[in-house]
Amino acid sequence: MSDQTEPPAEQVNPVAPPGTLLLVTGMSGAGRSTAAGVLEDLGWFVVDNLPPQLIGEVQSLVGRAGRDESRIAVVVDARSRWFFAALQGVLADLGRRGQRPSVLFLEASDDVLVRRQEAARRPHPLQAGGRLLDGVNAEREMMRELRGLADLVIDTSNLNVHELSAKVSSAFAGAETDHLQATVVSFGYKYGIPVDADMVADMRFLPNPYWDLRLRPMSGRDAPVRDSVLGRPDARTFLDGYEQLLASLTDGFVREGKRFITLAVGCTGGRHRSVAMAEALAERLRRHQVSVLVVHRDLGRE
Repeated sequence: MSDQTEPPAEQVNPVAPPGTLLLVTGMSGAGRSTAAGVLEDLGWFVVDNLPPQLIGEVQSLVGRAGRDESRIAVVVDARSRWFFAALQGVLADLGRRGQRPSVLFLEASDDVLVRRQEAARRPHPLQAGGRLLDGVNAEREMMRELRGLADLVIDTSNLNVHELSAKVSSAFAGAETDHLQATVVSFGYKYGIPVDADMVADMRFLPNPYWDLRLRPMSGRDAPVRDSVLGRPDARTFLDGYEQLLASLTDGFVREGKRFITLAVGCTGGRHRSVAMAEALAERLRRHQVSVLVVHRDLGRE
């Protein structure tokens, strides 16, 4: 008989099964419900409108149940009101235990959020009898620090439900989370810089194919434009240098728990140079075993 005695059952602190813990948050009207639905369809165990203090409890409950839902997503947002203030402390505590969740933050412009909230015919959770925009501004201030901690920010201002679903599915369908996942977005400066970009590269140092009447109707996906843009020595020099920069950052991002990065590549209209360079940059990232999604935000707007 062993001299060691088992601790009382109530003192046992079950550890959640190994897997992914994802915090889904962001602005009201930015698409949290859509993201949660996509994750649920992908087999994630999803809990909506959870007070932050209960995140650890959900992990333990799933572990005690012996279920195979090792991927847990919790939706935490302004609806939890005064409970939300505890979130930063909860995240810090999870980090000290090596269980810091990945953070998905859904964002949109103020005018889009107001329009969507009006269409839903529901008051903003922080409106407090004031204007709808007052609630949006209060929520944006409340979310400021959390947005800075986000691993992946998705700006849904110009996305429909299907496009948002595709982006969430692309980011979270796989079970592996120990490698970097990148979204490369081409855009036109005339339409604004993507607000969810982690890094921005400006391609306006290259000659604009727009001024070549033969190339103008085409896009950076077409071989003549692609060859015109990428055939220049300064374009190859940029790609070589940017590839080296990103390769030096990749291990550090993963080490610090940042699994998602959005790289924006811009030109004047988002049709020629940025599209060709975004495709070329994505191909180079794949050589470094980075999962890449390419989005041409403004292609077709001209």
